Amino acid sequence: MNKRFTISSTVINLSFMVYCTLCLIPLLVVLSISLSDEQSIFQFGYHLIPLKFSLNAYQFILNGNSPIIRAFLVTIIVTLAGTLLHLIISSLFAYSLSRNEVKYRHIVSFLVVFCLLFNGGLVPWYILLSKYLHLKDTLYVLFVPYLVSSVNVLIMRNFFKASIPESIIESARIDGSGEFHTFIKLVVPLSTPVLATIGLFTAVFLWNDWFTAALFIEDGKLYTLQFLLQSIMNNIAFLQGNALTAKAAAAQPDETARMATCIISVGPIVLAYPYLQKYFVKGLTLGAVKS
Repeated sequence: MNKRFTISSTVINLSFMVYCTLCLIPLLVVLSISLSDEQSIFQFGYHLIPLKFSLNAYQFILNGNSPIIRAFLVTIIVTLAGTLLHLIISSLFAYSLSRNEVKYRHIVSFLVVFCLLFNGGLVPWYILLSKYLHLKDTLYVLFVPYLVSSVNVLIMRNFFKASIPESIIESARIDGSGEFHTFIKLVVPLSTPVLATIGLFTAVFLWNDWFTAALFIEDGKLYTLQFLLQSIMNNIAFLQGNALTAKAAAAQPDETARMATCIISVGPIVLAYPYLQKYFVKGLTLGAVKS
């Protein structure tokens, strides 16, 4: 029995290792292209290891005249501000729904679930943000519509109900602690798993979001990195717009610039994931076991 279990575990582990390797190959190819010379790509095609190493693509997209830098800063601001505000508002909302002494919490929870299942659609959403809230062509439109998520509120509410002992809350009240002070000093430190999980999900969404910018942003100074990348993918001339002559345009990196932009756009999320991965399983399972 033990021998059979060992063989099964070995086969499963090897299968996952092969699968992970296959998933990494496309990313390694993109990285190799971004570090290759443009002419070698056209002559010899793609390789896992650059045939002729070059940083021209990164120098081109990171120079002072490139819109990539501004878009990168806009995306960082939107991601940080949106994630922080989302965690604050959603956690306060979810905590209030998890408390038994809050009146009408069941009605509000029903409304949260209703909003999860039904929405007004794209056109009313666009009219609301542009005509009535006047958020079009502002930085706020990139994260304000996503400050509350029904799914995240329900996950946090279930986590608070399942993982925060009622005795701790009662002890804090006996000691004279107010609700807000109890939430900051006791609930938040005990809720690190769910906050880290929801925070990473929100950050990834805001970082990868290009559709909102495509709908509401016309000012080039407010373009996000993903929207700019999508524009570059559709038209490489977007990066070559500053070329003064045809010869200068031909000298600009083309394929390598696109791949370098992909690497730059995915880099921060890849670096942040390992630090928050340990919270994933605990944050999601504890938020889904008990309602």
